[in-house]
Amino acid sequence: MNIIARALLLILTTCPALSQSVESEPRKSRGPIVLKEDDRPAFPPPPEGWDKRREGIPHGKLTMIEYDSKTVGTRRRMNVYTPPGYTPEKKLPVLYLLHGIGGDETEWERFAHPDVLLDNLLADGKAVPMIVVMPNGRAQKNDRPTGDVFKHAPAFAVFEHDLLDDVIPTIEARYAVQADREHRALAGLSMGGGQALNFGLGHPLLFAWVGGFSSAPNTRKPAELLPNANAAKHLRLLWLSCGSKDGLFSISQDFHAWLKAQDGPHVWHVTDHEHDAPEWKQALYHFLQQLTFSGVVPTGGEISSQKGGASKIGK
Repeated sequence: MNIIARALLLILTTCPALSQSVESEPRKSRGPIVLKEDDRPAFPPPPEGWDKRREGIPHGKLTMIEYDSKTVGTRRRMNVYTPPGYTPEKKLPVLYLLHGIGGDETEWERFAHPDVLLDNLLADGKAVPMIVVMPNGRAQKNDRPTGDVFKHAPAFAVFEHDLLDDVIPTIEARYAVQADREHRALAGLSMGGGQALNFGLGHPLLFAWVGGFSSAPNTRKPAELLPNANAAKHLRLLWLSCGSKDGLFSISQDFHAWLKAQDGPHVWHVTDHEHDAPEWKQALYHFLQQLTFSGVVPTGGEISSQKGGASKIGK
């Protein structure tokens, strides 16, 4: 049984409702979840009104754009948020935000409203202006989440090339972007969380801010993600979060435990949610506030790519 088949088997046996919308009935835990002393929230619950659109403050803009994907061989779409006051004269950092196995480029907008969260945080001085890119992580010609979404799992792996060779170059050509690792973040939920950890940690020269929300079984094993946990010290942020009632909890919990044992710096945020929209929405709210895009990479070791694959970024 190959890696993809094993991953799909685990998903199917732990989370049979995975193909449903994030707004439908959440998945229940299948099997025992053993919480440890440090499996607890790193942040308090968001304040009242945190996710409500507010009048009387500046608002950013969501734009659906198209791009030519040489990886897939077709024209694809991605949703782009630009903050209030965006101008081509001022370069901004970028967060690439990935969806789950049953979602697409509209998923984050539909249930979490990143534009509303960021507008509010910016108005309160709790976040820095940034561009947020929400692409379609299903890199195949028919990239709609139709039929048996589990059969599309291989396309989520192919997306690594689409992200590096097509999505990021498109954004950096069309928008005023600070095109370096210190100002480039990658995060996602569930299948997108696994993608973010795999791709972000696999290309440390490209991403300094990496986050996995309730990461799915496509996530590589801890020692494969970071063969040398000391490499985490070269990141500005490594974020792991999950609900304690999530049937996939052990994936994030195991990576946290491995990092902790190896003294690898990271954030570990656990709530009492399941594998559901409320979990990912509050995780994004807290994650956005950690993206300061400031500071320098600590010294003490050479940063090197941990996996193969050419990238056209910066070429």
